[in-house]
Amino acid sequence: MTCCAQDATQVASFDEVTRLLEDASTIAVCAHTSPDGDALGSELALIELIETRWPNKTVVGLLADDDVVPRIYQFLPGADRLVRAASYEGSPDVFFCVDLSQPGRLADAEAVLARSAHAVVLDHHPSGEHFWDAGVVRPEAAAAGVLVAEYALHLQGSLTPSMAQCLLCALMTDTGRFQYQNANGEAFRVASALVDAGASPSEVALRVYQSDRLGYLHLSATVMGRITTFERGKIAYSYATSADFAATGVPVAECDGLVDLVRRVDGSEIALFLKEVPGGKVRGNLRAKSDRDISCVAREMGGGGHPAAAGFTVEGDIDQALSVVLPKLRALYAQEEGVR
Repeated sequence: MTCCAQDATQVASFDEVTRLLEDASTIAVCAHTSPDGDALGSELALIELIETRWPNKTVVGLLADDDVVPRIYQFLPGADRLVRAASYEGSPDVFFCVDLSQPGRLADAEAVLARSAHAVVLDHHPSGEHFWDAGVVRPEAAAAGVLVAEYALHLQGSLTPSMAQCLLCALMTDTGRFQYQNANGEAFRVASALVDAGASPSEVALRVYQSDRLGYLHLSATVMGRITTFERGKIAYSYATSADFAATGVPVAECDGLVDLVRRVDGSEIALFLKEVPGGKVRGNLRAKSDRDISCVAREMGGGGHPAAAGFTVEGDIDQALSVVLPKLRALYAQEEGVR
């Protein structure tokens, strides 16, 4: 089975990854802190791929922090086997980073990386310092799941239905059900190959987008009721507090989709959603509906991401976070104002 042609550089990089895996006895696979559908789907598919190709190797799947797998992703095959990095004491021969290329996003798992013999990366985020021994970092890929799918096809020419299901979830969530700017031709070709391999788009849609608990719907209504716009409607903003989560019984880990409610505002170009998280911190999600690059703002706030989808975490409360990030977003329009 093939879904698209791979260039010589990617093929050579995949071969380097394979050589490291062939020489390893113990392998740890981990995605970033607060994992989303792409992180979890890619990680689980990669674990199954390695175990299918090399059944005698010991493979462990890690959660970077103390968060549980969000409820909407617990249907993914293998989700119940992931263990918290803080409780893993091994020193693997290979540490596989998936959907991240910055060690700081590993949280508790960064210590596991430090005591690993080799590091491998498959990621589609712009990378920072090169710390890995082999891998592929390709920002134009719509999701890390694209790279895992292509590696699986490169390695063994086929995908199991469970791998395909995990990877379709990865691709659907990171493209916003193929509605975001990153839904390119490659993404659709890979999606077609995944469905041919046994993935079910209807099940992913049902589990991830059509199975909201009543508390989440109430929280969504609260968030929608708070939406405010700035810069003549170009910036749309809302938030959720710790009290909101407590009142509705919704875990913070299940709230990634709330930024898309803010993104819906007609005429808006940038969506900002802030939520209070444990430890006196605020996590911010940014989305762009135009070609305006909001990742630069996220990086200034200590985070990162893509030009159209990025995030950050800061100390303080909602008001403090907004007072810092809003001027940075407004500054993106300052040059236009000067032309008027």
